[in-house]
Amino acid sequence: MANVKDILKIGFAYTGVVVGAGFSTGQEILQFFTNNGFISIFAVLLSGFLILFTGKWTADVGYDLESESHVDSIMNIFGPLFGRLIDYILVFFLYGVAVIMIAGAGSTFYESFGTPPWLGAIILVIGVYITLNLNFSKIVIALGAVTPYLLGVVIIISLITYFNSSMPLSEADQFAKPELTVEGAWWWDAITYSGFTIAVAFSFLTMMGSDSKSRKIAGYGGIAGSVIILVLMLLINLGLLSKLGEVNEVALPMLLLGNEIHPALGVLLGIAMLLVIYNTAVGMLYPFLIRFFALKSKGYNVLLPLSLILGYILSFAGFADLVGTVYPVMGYVGLLLGAGLFIKWIALMGNRKNRKKV
Repeated sequence: MANVKDILKIGFAYTGVVVGAGFSTGQEILQFFTNNGFISIFAVLLSGFLILFTGKWTADVGYDLESESHVDSIMNIFGPLFGRLIDYILVFFLYGVAVIMIAGAGSTFYESFGTPPWLGAIILVIGVYITLNLNFSKIVIALGAVTPYLLGVVIIISLITYFNSSMPLSEADQFAKPELTVEGAWWWDAITYSGFTIAVAFSFLTMMGSDSKSRKIAGYGGIAGSVIILVLMLLINLGLLSKLGEVNEVALPMLLLGNEIHPALGVLLGIAMLLVIYNTAVGMLYPFLIRFFALKSKGYNVLLPLSLILGYILSFAGFADLVGTVYPVMGYVGLLLGAGLFIKWIALMGNRKNRKKV
């Protein structure tokens, strides 16, 4: 039972890091999958399959290398020269996604509760600042706490939307706009999104893997989180396909679906979106800060408020525009990480088998 609790702790926190503003609002799924039409269902399955394996590999490698930050894992996988380049790129995008979360908080507060975007973003910044002054184990618990709630809200909204829709999913293609997808090809959208997911999760998941009691718990935690992410992807895509003629016209598609069913559901989803936005902001900024300074060190205490203030200023570039610009490029970074992880995982498995033979 204790092992199951530890596995779910990793799985929920992993989900909490990945499922941020773009995911919970439906904007990510719409841009990467739904606008491909009916075939987006297969795209989600392909992406989920890749996320499953890379999630497990990341947690495994983090445990095996006892990674205190993503630097240890990256240097071990790619070597000092290429590893340093990947490290710098990943640090840049960790901060970029954190900025997107701040922008997403402003949009979500406004769409859900009528709060001015600038004030909504400030509320998130304050919450993140408080959380990042906690120790690592408490941060992990905070990240995982909202996942069951989000899963419940998404299940209700997506399934009610699907069953109330008069349009069969097979007819969704008439409203599909492949030209609005990130890559323009469903299979490449799927692969790129899996790369984006691992790039977002890599830093924090390696640290959670390292912090695990055993390699088995680390790996199963990665699998558990990946399965939850896949279920959420399928459900959101199902709901958006059912209303594809409407969701392209709004910035927060899932909020539209929730409000159409009942305003109370819109409020519940708005709360869920704000919580997962907070999750991802924390999950991105923590490894960004730890990359340079130890937790609660003097440098950490200076960089934390400075990075939040700058992120707040940069967030005014706009939520949807930031998603469409930063996420695809980060997807390619994630594909490099995924390829390196696969090679490293094979090497580690080979070494373990050789040790057993000896």
